Amino acid sequence: MSTTHFDVIIAGAGISGVGGAYHLKTQCPDKSFAILEVQESFGGTWLTHKYPGIRSDSDLYTFGYRFKPWVGSPIATAEEILKYMGEVIEENDIAKHIRYGHKILTASWSKDDALWTLTAEKVATGEKLTFTCNFLWMCQGYYRHSQGYTPEWPGMSDFKGRIVHPQTWPDDLDLKDKRVVVIGSGATAATLVPAIAGDCKHVTMLQRSPTYFIPGRNANDLADQLRELEVDPAWIHEIVRRRILKDGDTLTRRSFEDSEALTQELLGAVKMFLPEEEVAKNFTPTYRPWQQRIAFVPDGDLFQGIASGKASVVTGHIDRFTADGILLKSGETLEADVIITATGFDLCVQGDIDFTVNGQKLDMSKTVTYRGMMFTGVPNMVWVFGYFRASWTLRADLVSDFVCRLLKHMDKKGARQVEVALRPEDKDMKILPWIDSENFNPGYLMRGLHLLPKRGDKPEWQHTQDYWAEKDIFPVIDLDDAAFVYDGKPQAAKVSQAA
Repeated sequence: MSTTHFDVIIAGAGISGVGGAYHLKTQCPDKSFAILEVQESFGGTWLTHKYPGIRSDSDLYTFGYRFKPWVGSPIATAEEILKYMGEVIEENDIAKHIRYGHKILTASWSKDDALWTLTAEKVATGEKLTFTCNFLWMCQGYYRHSQGYTPEWPGMSDFKGRIVHPQTWPDDLDLKDKRVVVIGSGATAATLVPAIAGDCKHVTMLQRSPTYFIPGRNANDLADQLRELEVDPAWIHEIVRRRILKDGDTLTRRSFEDSEALTQELLGAVKMFLPEEEVAKNFTPTYRPWQQRIAFVPDGDLFQGIASGKASVVTGHIDRFTADGILLKSGETLEADVIITATGFDLCVQGDIDFTVNGQKLDMSKTVTYRGMMFTGVPNMVWVFGYFRASWTLRADLVSDFVCRLLKHMDKKGARQVEVALRPEDKDMKILPWIDSENFNPGYLMRGLHLLPKRGDKPEWQHTQDYWAEKDIFPVIDLDDAAFVYDGKPQAAKVSQAA
């Protein structure tokens, strides 16, 4: 079996992988690279998710790339996002670097060769291929695209209707005149319910507990004003992006420092659509804002659907499924012909690839992360893991800059290998789970937390989730800090001298 070599291999042609390819082409034009993508086209989430109404829950001025102006509505459909990504690929001649239908099975690092060796399978034929690369850039996301997470409830096999997860939406599902129950209260449920309400006989959103939402117009007044003044689209993109990021920073800080007032503002926005008793019963969470992601509801469509009577919300716990629907622990029965389980992602670490490092099987949960992108004992690899409280792509851009700077620094040093290691001053550092669950605790992360790398109690050894700090920190990361080990040779600690 022949082997194909590249300087860099990018895993995944989603929002992170396509962005990474752009940065690699523009910042390291001498590097050869390929993107290996398991699907038949680019897009990741926006390709694989087919449920009605699929849209972003982040604004496209910040979810879009910093280098490609967004000119549409802030909240975009999957179709619009795919069109935008397709333009990035076409405008930058990236298509020739993407190999679709290639599933990476194994990745093995050899310190003697200073290479990653990847085994990939052609999905269409089952043919096995071998690739080698000097650097591996993991842009595959953090959940399985092939399946979503559905809990096992008693009596599911008794239900006479269909049970569907949004992530694997069937083409033949007809909801016309059907009684539908959507289990869940996150962004997916909030998108689905108004999208199908017009077709169903009735749709009920069943939630264990309420979620925060931000309703608002799907428009940006500042962008519209600047367009009216015929300002350059690139300027508009940057100005609006900065305004949104500033507002996002303020919102996040208020969630810690002024949470009660922020809570009342968020609930007040929902009360513009629904009666106070409905908001108190079904839209008043028991946690403070931003402990879980807050979804934007364009034009309040979810609440409009409820106000119209086409949709309703029930807060309660499932006792069991029955032949005709769901029995709640309260004794209430929800009759249904179709049950949709919008119950979250099935988390996976590093794309379910079988990793080995120098002949030893890699257990990511035994590693410690450097700024949420590199990992102790794992050479020449970076993983893009975005933000929860801000747009994913913001971090993808920052990590891309870091990777390109690191690759050029290695060339300058003549180094073939780089890995991160705890420094002498880190020897007594407390080792903690990947994320602080007191501050952010969505179900998919809590279910898979034991699989994820560990963090330390110092900012450089954790994914801080703070874009507003990282945007200034990442560009000046000292690549000669003792945390970076080149070619297996620890660097001497730097001694500061008094002036």
